[in-house]
Amino acid sequence: MTKGWKAKTLGEICLFENGDRGENYPSKSVQTTSGVPFINAGHLSESGIDFSEMNYIPRERFKLLGNGKIQKDDILFCLRGSLGKFASVGSLTEGAIASSLVIIRPGGAILNKFVLAYLQSDLCAEMIGKFRNGAAQPNLAAASLKKFSIPVPPLPDQRRIVGILDEAFSSIATAKANTEKNLQNARAIFESHLQSVFSQRGSGWVAKPLGDIAEFKNGLNYSKNSSGQTLPMVGVSDFQDNYFVPLSKLESATIDGKLAKGYALKQNDILTVRSNGSKHLVGRCMLVGDVDEVVSYSGFIIRIRFDTSKVFPKFVLHFMKCQATRDTLTRGGGGTNITNINQEKLSSLLVPLPAYETQTEVAAALDALHEECQRLISLHRRKLGELDALKKSLLHDAFTGQLKVT
Repeated sequence: MTKGWKAKTLGEICLFENGDRGENYPSKSVQTTSGVPFINAGHLSESGIDFSEMNYIPRERFKLLGNGKIQKDDILFCLRGSLGKFASVGSLTEGAIASSLVIIRPGGAILNKFVLAYLQSDLCAEMIGKFRNGAAQPNLAAASLKKFSIPVPPLPDQRRIVGILDEAFSSIATAKANTEKNLQNARAIFESHLQSVFSQRGSGWVAKPLGDIAEFKNGLNYSKNSSGQTLPMVGVSDFQDNYFVPLSKLESATIDGKLAKGYALKQNDILTVRSNGSKHLVGRCMLVGDVDEVVSYSGFIIRIRFDTSKVFPKFVLHFMKCQATRDTLTRGGGGTNITNINQEKLSSLLVPLPAYETQTEVAAALDALHEECQRLISLHRRKLGELDALKKSLLHDAFTGQLKVT
């Protein structure tokens, strides 16, 4: 321990207050669109309390609450669900907290910003790991949070440490914002080029329904009780932003009986998500590469197969990856954002097709641009990782007395 510093627990230097969990707890039925803020974990952000989707309770109900009422500069900490999430209320002087949160109110021996820095540190993360309960739904008792160990320097040193961290974190935040903007730009460049290729089209391009140039087959339905052949299976979770099916990373599944003819994937098949609980995955697609074993696909997926002497599958893949195409597939019918697509919808999708040679040339050019954009995206992601590592390093130095404060 650095000279002059003292090992304390949060309970020794902060007051803690849970939300009112009694009969006056504000259920959803009493929450309103105006009144006194009723803050839950979803309203906590790095910059403070997010009011964009704030819940409110009537002032009459607020007055009935016995505890869980915030004061200026209180820190709110999430005890379950988003365990460890926190935020300062800043200048907010009125509001109540949901039962998943606890108020941390720093005392006179410690600065609010010093506690906020501690809550971001690996030291706090270690304490959470030590005291948390539950596996599927991690949670922490307020009594356990009070036991968290924190090194406390004298107030003058706290002020100097907080000043250094504030300046460094501001620079890091600016660098992260710029890097994230560059990351978005790299993604947008490729998407913009895709849009222009398939919207402007060259001479000799003909729009044909996908059903005229391909045949479809829904995937296999099976259950945990199935007893038959075990083989690698493409599932919805394998899609994300992949261009190719991650054949080497597929999980195996056991199906009923033996795999029927037509359900084994072939090179140059395209797979697309037809149904899923997450709307953002519906319509995503991937190309099957060189298959050296029997591989199949789940019932939430549709397989699209071509006569590869007439259609270059990679060209169609790029078209189906285009956001405008996904919008066409996932809008209309029962609403603005449907949760499934079917063979009929796929069959009617108009695909702009040039001559076969042009298809290969366009696909090759798009491949090259995609590779370059992915290289830039990797660089920006690495930069974000480095900035996060720098922040962690500064926090480590701050709480081990290694941060130069003179």
